Amino acid sequence: MAKIKHSVATRRRKKRLLKQTKGYWGDRSKQYQQARRALMHALEYAYRDRRNKKRSFRSLWIARVNAACRQEGLTYSQFVNGMKKAKIKLDRKMIADLAVRDSVAFKKLVELVKAK
Repeated sequence: MAKIKHSVATRRRKKRLLKQTKGYWGDRSKQYQQARRALMHALEYAYRDRRNKKRSFRSLWIARVNAACRQEGLTYSQFVNGMKKAKIKLDRKMIADLAVRDSVAFKKLVELVKAK
């Protein structure tokens, strides 16, 4: 039986990995072993930070809503409690967007919350 050679597949695999690590510093983008380690590390960070991004955006939205509420004489927790009592279902992203871009609509929302 003839010996199977893997050179084509190996080269393709290595080229694909080196293409992914293009732009990494020094040997991390040139040498296969260094590039492989760097890429595995980077992919772990990417996986973790896709989840952390959701946390950090939520805290940003809460901070924006809190700041806008305090200008209207409410705290964030009073505002959220009032939203639940008024049965207004808006997520924090939408409320923060209203607070930043459309202050008139946000003031009306605060009035509805204060009424409850």
